[in-house]
Amino acid sequence: MTDAPFRPFESHLDEAKALDLLRQATSGADDGELFLERKRSEAIVLDDGRVKTASYDASEGFGLRAVRGEVAGYAHSTEISEAALRRAMDTARLAVGNGGGTLADAPKGTNQKLYTDADPMADATFAGKIDILREIDAYTRALDPRIIQVSATIAAGLQEVEILRPEGLRLSDIRPMARLNISVIIEQNGRRESGGMGGGGRYGLARLMEPSHWQALAREALRIALVNLDAVPAPAGIMDVALGAGWPGILLHEAIGHGLEGDFNRKKTSAFAGLMGQQIAAKGVTVLDDGTIPDRRGSISFDDEGTPSQRNVLIDDGKLVGYMQDRQNARLMGVAPTGNGRRESHAHIPMPRMTNTYMLGGTTDPAEIVASLKDGIYAVGFGGGQVDITNGKFVFSCTEAYRVQNGKIGAPVKGATLIGDGATALQKIRAIGNDMAMDPGIGNCGKAGQWVPVGVGQPTLLIGGLTVGGSAT
Repeated sequence: MTDAPFRPFESHLDEAKALDLLRQATSGADDGELFLERKRSEAIVLDDGRVKTASYDASEGFGLRAVRGEVAGYAHSTEISEAALRRAMDTARLAVGNGGGTLADAPKGTNQKLYTDADPMADATFAGKIDILREIDAYTRALDPRIIQVSATIAAGLQEVEILRPEGLRLSDIRPMARLNISVIIEQNGRRESGGMGGGGRYGLARLMEPSHWQALAREALRIALVNLDAVPAPAGIMDVALGAGWPGILLHEAIGHGLEGDFNRKKTSAFAGLMGQQIAAKGVTVLDDGTIPDRRGSISFDDEGTPSQRNVLIDDGKLVGYMQDRQNARLMGVAPTGNGRRESHAHIPMPRMTNTYMLGGTTDPAEIVASLKDGIYAVGFGGGQVDITNGKFVFSCTEAYRVQNGKIGAPVKGATLIGDGATALQKIRAIGNDMAMDPGIGNCGKAGQWVPVGVGQPTLLIGGLTVGGSAT
């Protein structure tokens, strides 16, 4: 596989023949497309002063889909050829049966360009990337003598996409991604704790490799580790919780965002099904999914069905006003697609997925929000979590949180989990800060076995009466 631009209709397929096979596959169908893709990615991990991993992956292939009613026929191959496409046509055609469908209108084209199309892996040589990682290792270790281990990762990739639709519409997109992560382990009096920081987006590695950027990451990773070193067991009980700005929006993404995806609501398996137009959140709560923010990790010029990415309002001043839709679920629900039809790769069928999901800021000073806590938790960092889409119940672990009593931030707490359900939590939002921020570019979202990059964000929030799980006696 070469580094030359991905042009499958010049190197692999005759476009006219491919279009004819696609039209045969979708004759009598409601929708369908040919999705062609090439992916290249690399990752280098320096752990404890040694190169632990140096990987390079490359793949290409196509996926052919034919949709009829609630059924979709899908076939994919890593061989881009007329013969493979003909076999895929026969398979995808099985979902159409005797036909009878009316082909949906093609998506409107777009000229929006939200990110560079340069190869992020080309910003430095392999040796240059190793040198940067060694600089990071040396700089970070010099920050504190208690640091016993440093791990740094550089990762980058390029996804090249071509979509051909039965009407003849053809779309192309080149999607870069870059990321840098630093983690540390510190030890004091026999106790070890860790901290990490990183991020990236749809741009080249060059900006991540600037010393001013990675040095700030290293200092932040150390700060988090030192916080954990002083942490005491978290309390348990029902209490008010203040959530920090930015990455804590992952709770919003998981506990609420998935419940606002079209397929769950069409099938009425979401806790928010049937509530369109109703007040589902406190006044002042406005939630959006926006795939049009330049350079963001979750942004896409158009989705994996060809629909231009959009800025979609989901909750407006507490009222449910929209769901995230792909083409199939939008048609079945009688609404317009929203540019949220996403797939992990050519080997996966598209489905409604989030892009960058966030809550707009309010008017309250964040310091006032924390000061209003009489006895609660201030959570600013989150790790893993679990959510049940059918009822919105969630459990999230905090990676950085503090006990707050009488408005004063006290000791950091370790082992805190937040337990609740999204619908109730939305109603219990008591204050919204004026400091809305997006995450640093670290989000990945899983659904039905598929993973896609996403963004999250929110301002500082005060939520009343969440259950906090802890181990303090």
